[in-house]
Amino acid sequence: MIAEIDKEEREYFMGNCYHDPNQFTGTDSDRMEQAISEALKSNGIVRIPPRIPDAESSRNFWLLDRAILLPSNLTLMLENCRLKLADTARDNLMRSANCGLGIQEIHPVTNLRVIGIGNVVLEGADRPRSTGDWSKTLGVRTFGTDAGKPGENPNGDWRNIGILLAEVQNFMVSGLTIRDSHSWAMSLEYCSNGKIRDMAFYSNGWKLIDGKKETVLNQDGLDLRRGCRGIVVENITGATGDDLLAMTAIKGDVVPPGIAEATEVTPLAADDRENDLCHIMIRNVLGHSAGGHQIVRFLNASGIRIHHVLLDGVIDNSPDDCRNIATVRIGDRVAAWGGITPLGDTHDLQIRNIQSRAQRAVSIVGSLTDSVIDGVINDNPETDPVHYESGRENTRNLILTNLLTRPAPQSPKAN
Repeated sequence: MIAEIDKEEREYFMGNCYHDPNQFTGTDSDRMEQAISEALKSNGIVRIPPRIPDAESSRNFWLLDRAILLPSNLTLMLENCRLKLADTARDNLMRSANCGLGIQEIHPVTNLRVIGIGNVVLEGADRPRSTGDWSKTLGVRTFGTDAGKPGENPNGDWRNIGILLAEVQNFMVSGLTIRDSHSWAMSLEYCSNGKIRDMAFYSNGWKLIDGKKETVLNQDGLDLRRGCRGIVVENITGATGDDLLAMTAIKGDVVPPGIAEATEVTPLAADDRENDLCHIMIRNVLGHSAGGHQIVRFLNASGIRIHHVLLDGVIDNSPDDCRNIATVRIGDRVAAWGGITPLGDTHDLQIRNIQSRAQRAVSIVGSLTDSVIDGVINDNPETDPVHYESGRENTRNLILTNLLTRPAPQSPKAN
């Protein structure tokens, strides 16, 4: 696993030669691209501080009209800065450079680091052209100024994802806050050997646009998708319109790469086991779903497996008027995905140290085998700490220990 950025390494970067988009001319997106291009000719280090106001604009934040493309051998240091999508943009905030419209073959990106230092905020547009995933129609189920426009995709798609990484190996993303994402704030497909830490996600499932409260769907925080493995996730905080953190391995909208009509950019691997989501460690999650969904969700279907995952430490801080469906939800019954997963498709999960204020603390909605659930504090006395929504017959060889349900508070006795 790659090393963390410590004080010594930061001093190395800050003392080393780097390229800064303020050194270049053109639009803010032009400047980002020039800085990255020049950096790759030397040490691959780009530093992005606040934008320096100039004759073009008095803004001190960066306004992007297209995604920042992330190639191999790049270290992108963002320091006390703000990056925002322009209303004219229908694109990601950042995307691995190996994928996009017209790219029909995805080659791996390696040795990539995106590191936030200080207060670094990435945020969506004031008036997004598109929101939601591929199943959502703009202007009907979710907001988008492209709704009804000829020649524009009438649905959401992968361009709505804030940070999209596809087939990235040996990577780190840390120290970023993502606000008002147009769909998932961050999504990984077939990524391996990486670390994600100290990330905050904030969205509501809606946005006030021109004085009107508009629906914005599919605002997950972090999604690990098909084929992800060998990844450590630490210190995730925030509140999101949908799930705060999700592991989703399904075949739902698999299409050839290079087109917009999908939520994912990578094709399905020919070997089913390459599609599995496995060997993941998740530690220290603090937050809730402002949309009332799940805090952590495991979702696999259609023969794709989730296995060998450690989830250690989830604190549900949802307010009384927004109790989530579940703090941890495993599986689903959706018929379009194949229904409840067969026994053995979801296995070797260790779920530990869960503090829940949700309707369900740990809810098994699909199947689960050969797993441990330990240390659950359940704040809903109307249900058990582990809820078998799909029935105990869809579980096998589970070890459940240290489960506690807090009793309902007693009304004070009258004098």
